[in-house]
Amino acid sequence: MKDAITIYVEQHSGKRVALEAPTDMGLTVMEVLKANEFPVQALCGGMALCATCHVEVLDSGPLPDMNDDEAYMLESLPQATAGSRLSCQLRITPELDGLVVRIMAEA
Repeated sequence: MKDAITIYVEQHSGKRVALEAPTDMGLTVMEVLKANEFPVQALCGGMALCATCHVEVLDSGPLPDMNDDEAYMLESLPQATAGSRLSCQLRITPELDGLVVRIMAEA
């Protein structure tokens, strides 16, 4: 089993930036984005309370189900799309290999 996956961040220009994300540390997509200095505020620290880590999933395999807190927070966002997720709620697992996101909540 691989101990890292690749996730991609699509920028507004359409360019995709590849990020390596370890699968053995219990990190979230939000933490990987912040570690790579992407503009994710994550004001609530990953508690699904602020939506400042909002991303749009452009391509992925099966994602984990959305919990009630995440769904409620996304319902309140005017810019939410069918692919919207809170990056703090997406834990890095081998199943997320190849995930493509666009950061929606920019600083």
